[in-house]
This record gives sequence, structure tokens and C-alpha cells, in this order.
Amino acid sequence: MLLAAALVLAIIYSSEVFRSIAFLFGIISPFLVGGAMAFVLNIPMRGFEEKVFGRWRGRAAAKFKRPLCLMLSIVALAVVLAVVVGTVVPQVVATASEVGKKIPAFMERVVEELDRLVRDYPELTSRIDELELTEINWDSTLGGIIDFLKNGAGDVLNSTFSVATGIISGIVNMVISFIFALYVLAQKERLEDQGRRILWAYLPEAVSAKILEVCSLLYKNFSSFITGQCLEAVILGTMFVVTMSLFRMPYALMVGVLIAFTALIPIVGGFIGCAVGAFLILIDNPLQALWFVILFLVLQQIEGNLIYPKVVGNSVGLPAIWVLTAVSVGGSLFGISGMLFFIPLTSSCYALLRESVNDRNARRRMPGAVGKENGKEDRSVVEMKKEEKAAAVEKAPERRPGGRKNGKRP
Repeated sequence: MLLAAALVLAIIYSSEVFRSIAFLFGIISPFLVGGAMAFVLNIPMRGFEEKVFGRWRGRAAAKFKRPLCLMLSIVALAVVLAVVVGTVVPQVVATASEVGKKIPAFMERVVEELDRLVRDYPELTSRIDELELTEINWDSTLGGIIDFLKNGAGDVLNSTFSVATGIISGIVNMVISFIFALYVLAQKERLEDQGRRILWAYLPEAVSAKILEVCSLLYKNFSSFITGQCLEAVILGTMFVVTMSLFRMPYALMVGVLIAFTALIPIVGGFIGCAVGAFLILIDNPLQALWFVILFLVLQQIEGNLIYPKVVGNSVGLPAIWVLTAVSVGGSLFGISGMLFFIPLTSSCYALLRESVNDRNARRRMPGAVGKENGKEDRSVVEMKKEEKAAAVEKAPERRPGGRKNGKRP
């Protein structure tokens, strides 16, 4: 009854409930972002600790190993971002200036083409002359401008103040998130032990073990997905740089870096980089832009059929249809971050559901289910009943005429 009453009140005051949830989410959002930062930084930091400084032992290692690996991880991530920004931004600025210079020539060609169409098709002129051009009401236009200057100046000032406040708040939240991530990485073993002890203290043993199993699965899938996605993006970008350089296409390095960066977005990321690269090449040479699109489709097929299944597909363990579903749902709900977040989450849910379904079908002996149990294949219920009936007939004692069994009355 209390639960029903709480649900009814939540439905009646749904706006207040959602407002409270949004308020609480705004409070904890810096810590959620910090946790995501800590998870991403933990991958290279763990690599430095295990592979680079794995043999470093002793008191000095216990004191300085974690801070050194954490600092190297931050520097590595900053170098990657600096390379991407330093490679793409200058090329984009230079291309934008070139586009500005080429626009007048392009407009002249457009005007020439329009003149040619008018000469070749005189009926277009008659159609244009038939159109009634509306006259501009300068009095209403001037009145609208005056009203905007009177009433819109305050709105513009308020909007500017809101934007400035939002920028400052975002910077503060990012600083808090980064500091929180550093604390989490510095004390991750202690936090893990505390969480494990809390679970075992307040929950049943089976529930605690299941929660820890799910957390381990989530960590494995998320870390494997991030590692595989980054490796796949580097391979794809390198392929574009090499092939575009061989075919003497312009902007080879910039397009390769841009495609490698956008390829971190599953499925649709590479096409975003292709659209930008094709537009940049189109300004210089339209025919080369067409060849670039063909090259992109070829390399995309190679990457999708050979590289991605080996690098990312095996690590995630999710069929292609569910990858597409996860990208669509995650992108609709949370944008690009949702695309990245929903694939390993869906993979974990898929693995848990598959394990549960297999266990239930194994216990219930589903007809036609084929599996492995104790090294033997499961058989259908009908076949098992036939075998059990035959064995019972063989083991049954012989009946003698007259209703006797083994010489005795039943």
C-alpha cells in the first residue's frame, strides 16, 4: 500500500519529481564525469604500471610508481589531443581562407551557367517574368528593428550573462571532475576494497557475488571497447594517410588524422570524416573528391570486414545488429557520448542475458536445445524419455502367464 501510494504521488507530482532528479543529477554530474575520466586514464596508467614499470619493486616504487604512471598517462593523452588539434585546425583555417578566395570565381561560373540556361531555354525567362514579386514594406521592417533595439537589448544582455555563467560553471565543473579523477586513480585499490566490504556487510552472499561479477564484466567490456576502438582508429587513419599519399591526394595527413579522430564514434564516425575530407578536396579538384569517396568506401569495407571484427568485435562480443541498435538508441538519448557508452553496456547486458538463458534452458532441458554440459551434448526431452522407457523395459522382470512374476503372485 505504501509503494502504491508513493507511485500515485510520483505520478501526480511528476514535474516536481523530474525537477528534483535533474537537480540531483546536476549536483553529482561533476563526479560522474570525474569517474569517466578516471576510467579512461586508468587504461594507459595500468599499461605503464604493468608493462613499462612492472619490474620496479621496493619502497621507492610503492611511493613514486603510481604518481609517475598517472602523470605519464595525462601527458600521453594531452600529446594526442595536441597532435590532433595542431594538425587539423591549421589546415581547416587555411582551407577556409582558400574557400573564401575561390568563392568569387565559383559564383562567376554559376552566373555563366545560369546565363547559358536562360539562352538555351527561353521559357524560363517567361516563367520568371510571370512571378509577382512582393514589395518590401519598409515601414514595418523599420518598426521591427526599432522594437528589437528597445526590447531585445535586455534579452541580449541576459543571454550574454547566462552564456558567461554557463562557461564559468562548466570550467569549474571540469576542474572538480579532474581533481576527483586524480583522487580516484590514486586510491583505486582502497576504494575497491571499501566497496567490496560494504556489499558483503549489507547484502546476502549470493547477491554480493553477483554484483561483483557484473561489475567485473562491465569493466572488462568497457576497457576492451575503448582500447580496441582507439587501436582501430589509429589503423584506419594510418591507412588513409598512406593511400592518399600514394595517390597524391591533397590534405593526406589532415584527412587521416580527422578520420582517425572521428572513427572513435562507432559506425557513423568514419562517414563524418569522409564528408569533411571530400568537401576539402572538392574545392581543389572535384574529380579527386570522387576518387577519394571511392577510396573511402574501399578502405571502409576492408576495415569493417577484416580489421574491426578482429580488433573490436572479438573484444566486445556483440552481434552487428545489436551494435547498430546500441548506437541508435545511445545517440538518440545522449548524443555522441551515448554512442560510445551504450555499446559496452549493451554487450554486458547481452552477455548476462545469454548466460541466464543458457542456464535456465539447461535446467529445464529445452527440446531441441544443443549445448555442452559435462563434456556431453544435451538431447531433446523426447529422445531422453524414449531412452528411459527402453531402459525401464529392459530392466523390468519377465512376467509369466497367469499373472505371476518370477514364479510369485504379484
